[in-house]
Amino acid sequence: MALIRAAIFAALSFWGIACFAQDVTLTSPDGQVELSGTLLGFDGEFYRIETVYGELTVDGSGVLCEGPACPNLQDFVAEISVSGSSTMGAVLMPALIEGFALRNNYTAARDIVDARNFTYTLSDTDSGKPVARFYFHVSTTDEGFADLLANDADIVMALREIRPDERQRARDAGMGDMTEANRSRVLALDAMVPIVSPSNPVDRISPQDLASVFAGRIANWVDLGGADAPIALHLPGARTGLGQSVEDEIMGPARSTFAEGIERHDRGLDVVNAVLRDPFAIGIASYADTGDARALTLTGACGFSLSAARGTIKTEDYPLTAPMFLYLPARRLPKIGREFLAFTRGPSAQVVIRRAGFVDQAPEEVSINDQGYRFANAVTSAGPEVSLEELQRMTRTLYGMARLTTSFRFEAGSVRLDAQSRSNVQQLARALEQGKYDARQILLVGFSDGDGPATANRDIALRRAEAVRRAVETAAQTANFERFQMDVDAFGEALPMACDDSAWGRQANRRVEVWVR
Repeated sequence: MALIRAAIFAALSFWGIACFAQDVTLTSPDGQVELSGTLLGFDGEFYRIETVYGELTVDGSGVLCEGPACPNLQDFVAEISVSGSSTMGAVLMPALIEGFALRNNYTAARDIVDARNFTYTLSDTDSGKPVARFYFHVSTTDEGFADLLANDADIVMALREIRPDERQRARDAGMGDMTEANRSRVLALDAMVPIVSPSNPVDRISPQDLASVFAGRIANWVDLGGADAPIALHLPGARTGLGQSVEDEIMGPARSTFAEGIERHDRGLDVVNAVLRDPFAIGIASYADTGDARALTLTGACGFSLSAARGTIKTEDYPLTAPMFLYLPARRLPKIGREFLAFTRGPSAQVVIRRAGFVDQAPEEVSINDQGYRFANAVTSAGPEVSLEELQRMTRTLYGMARLTTSFRFEAGSVRLDAQSRSNVQQLARALEQGKYDARQILLVGFSDGDGPATANRDIALRRAEAVRRAVETAAQTANFERFQMDVDAFGEALPMACDDSAWGRQANRRVEVWVR
């Protein structure tokens, strides 16, 4: 059996190329080992067959294939199905496919099937022979997950994190935990932005009032400092990832449900256009789609305010960030598919993401001189439990350092990092493995909300910083930790980002920042 390398392991259904189920026989070169069964898939390197022993995966380089379903090994064309969010499928993923093709000496030809389906064929530039076909089905995040659970998608585009019921159904189907690092990743960043017409005098709103508006409790602009006129409500469709993120991240923390009469739109741009046509309308749109509409600044009773901008979205300081996810089934993609996914994490892809109008994940250093407002807020909002000595210690510690745009946050009521932070762990680990911070000091700094005693909050923040360090050290398996210094510290509630009077504000304040020198 040694002749069948990497030989046999339990696998899940459907691979990058779906073959009609037909009988094949896989034989070792000396003829001593033979496996017969139904060919379920071939990814260019490995066969997957249904046999009397169950589903088996066999390295194609160690066997000969006989039977009508045996693929053409010489001119193999990988086939990869992509399903899910139309927002990601309309611009971002095609831009990345074309960038990947350009970087790897392929030509990319797009063939539009209908309004929801198109295909990219990648061909070798020199020979002209096709090497891969990416089949896109653009619809909603819901449909993407449904295709994944039905084994009809190799890559799912999602504008929200997989929900608990979907996660459980994936487990029940034998797909394992879809939130693991090798099963989900953050491709780019976006945000939910409340928008109004430029002629509307209202320019800011609290997250609590925003939820009250869409719950129907605030129905007239006069209650928000505007004209005496009813508020017209516009949202993305209820089955879209962005629409569901509004429900989860805005209405959920306020324990509110949507009012009747909200006009729903299939596309984010339709929300923006509807708001631009009506001076008394409000909508929630993607940061990338805001266009000529005016984005409202999020504010709180304590006076803090945050606007959606590339920097505040990248650091997650803006409380309504919306990561854009790729989810992958527990099956091996064709080699070119794996190469494409690796490309999406590289620096070239980050440039493509920025040019497409979304927020990339390339870490940036923000000088302490550019963060004076944060330290001013720390002084003005310091309560009796935050001493002058602690503020001075924080200033001395961070002076001369720069903050990375990489931040870490935890799931509500949990020590488990949230989805974007799990992706950030992998990102920082890869940077350490590549030596990007050799001869430098990295300081993981924990912060907390102001709920509870300051001493206890500092201890909690320190434990979170230590948890991030352990996660990064575990992920950075090939990094040489002797080449850089990585420490932890915590200042508890001393540097708030938002007001503590809401769940959104407290979540924004509970974080671990990365500072470098």
